Formats: sequence, structure tokens, C-alpha cells
Amino acid sequence: MSRNFLVVDPEDDFEVLRGLASTIRVQILKLLHTEGPQNGNDIASLLNLPQSTVSTNVQILENAGLIRTETRKARKGNQKICHSTFDEIMVMFKNDIARSSSDTIEVSMPLGLYTSYEVSAPCGLCSADGIIGLLDVPNTFLDPERMKTGLIWFTRGFVEYQFPNNAKLAQNEIESMEFSMELSSEVPGTAADWPSDITISVNGKDIGTWTSPGDFGDKRGVYTPSWWKLKGSQYGKLKSWRINGTGTFVDGVKISPISLKDLDLDTHRSIRLRIGVSENARHPGGINIFGRGFGNYDQDIILSLQTKK
Repeated sequence: MSRNFLVVDPEDDFEVLRGLASTIRVQILKLLHTEGPQNGNDIASLLNLPQSTVSTNVQILENAGLIRTETRKARKGNQKICHSTFDEIMVMFKNDIARSSSDTIEVSMPLGLYTSYEVSAPCGLCSADGIIGLLDVPNTFLDPERMKTGLIWFTRGFVEYQFPNNAKLAQNEIESMEFSMELSSEVPGTAADWPSDITISVNGKDIGTWTSPGDFGDKRGVYTPSWWKLKGSQYGKLKSWRINGTGTFVDGVKISPISLKDLDLDTHRSIRLRIGVSENARHPGGINIFGRGFGNYDQDIILSLQTKK
């Protein structure tokens, strides 16, 4: 699964190692990772720590780049909101870092850069600043402002993206391919129990379907902007489709026998990814696709190609 991660070289990254070398600071990182952004008072209350202790350790974590902070207006003055920067932290020596990074080719695709679409209403597009075009009008998906999209939703149909086949350009053989994206069902308002069959296809071949359990609106998404109404879709599930020589897997569970050889990657200059809800879906519960600036994961659609050395 593609996540925000940090690779630490123990020979060089002393500030990061110092930031991790404290039980209190690790507790703060874990809290931010599991509960989302918090201000200093909340951290002190939830961890039962003095405010001065929290302030000192937050500053160390910020200096190390392990958290980021932003200032927001409060009832009295301003407050500092702390965000977790990374989902995973790995300690590796330089030689291992170079060897590891050379085997993976990653491309991040903004939500609005789809190359084709066919959707039915209710549907719409949002950027971090507001609604794009007109709600429930499929032709809005042609609006040039779509390049800023951070949230897409529709009831039936698909959006399709064209990724460069950078492994072919580098003349590397692909061992596995993974797509990572944040998804949920779509219902007017929200409903935690609203299943929807979301199907992924690559180069015109359906590789598998994941059934989203619902449309989540119980709390604001970590990155969802404040103007977006709370009774609208707030966040999704970060899902990973991996295709290798033996089949297709969602979050490590095999769901399809479709393997890399079925996708005919060597004859294509691009990798076409289609995301949608088909007309014959057993659970046609719509779809939300979350990108940067929305949901719980500040990422676009990510393609990772694992290649042979």
C-alpha cells in the first residue's frame, strides 16, 4: 500500500533519530497518526501531560520534520494545530536506500487529469477552494478547472487515467504493479451502510472489484476543507490494488486471477486505469474518489511499478 513514508539514514539524520528517542514524543506521533490533527491543549489532555512538556516536545518533532504545524484562529487568539507528517518511518543505511529506491518507479496522478469519462448524476467535482462547475451535470467534467479537482463523485460510469509506462521507457521488466487511492460509496448525504461495487480495469481488462461498505460522514476528513458541509462525504478507505505474476490483490487479499501477462504491458506506451461502478454492479452504490486536499490521505492516485534489477 502506498503511504507517506520517511527513510532515515542513521549516519546522517540525527535530528530525526533524536525526535524518535523519547517515549513522550512517540506517544504524540502515535496520537496524531491515529486521531488526526490536534492542538497542544488536546494533546496535553489526551496524553495527561503538562502543557509545557507538550510544547517542548512538539518543537523537537517539528524541527525534525516529523510533524508539521499550522496556526488557526481560536476564540481567544490563535492556536497551533499539529499534523502527523509520515505514516511509516524506516531506518536504512545509504547503500540499502539506493538499492531499494532503484527498484520502484512511482507516478502520482492528480484526480482532474482523467483522459476520458462517462458518468451519471448525482455527480460533481470539487477543488480545495469550492465546487467546480455545476452539480449533477456530467458535462461539467469537461470544465478546464477540473485540473484542480480534489474530490470526484458520481453514481454510475467511470473516469479513466493514462499513466506513462515508465518501466518500458527505462527498459525494465515489471514484477508487480500497484494502484493506491482513497475511495468510498456515494449517497445523497452520507450513510455508513451503503455498499457499492467499485471496479478497476487496466488497459481495458477488468482486474477486480472491491465493495465499499459505505459513504463516510461521521467526522470531518483530516484534509477535507472546512467549507465542505459536514453532512457530505468526508473521507474514504485507502485501497491498494496490486497485480503481479500470480493474480490481482486488494490490500494483500487475492480477488482475481488476472495477472501481469493478461495486461499486455509490453505493447503499450501507457497504462490506462479505469475506475468506476458498472451498470450490472450487484451493489451500485456510487463512488467518491478523494485526492489532495480532501479525505484522510493527502495523495492523488498513485501508480507504483516494482521492477527487476
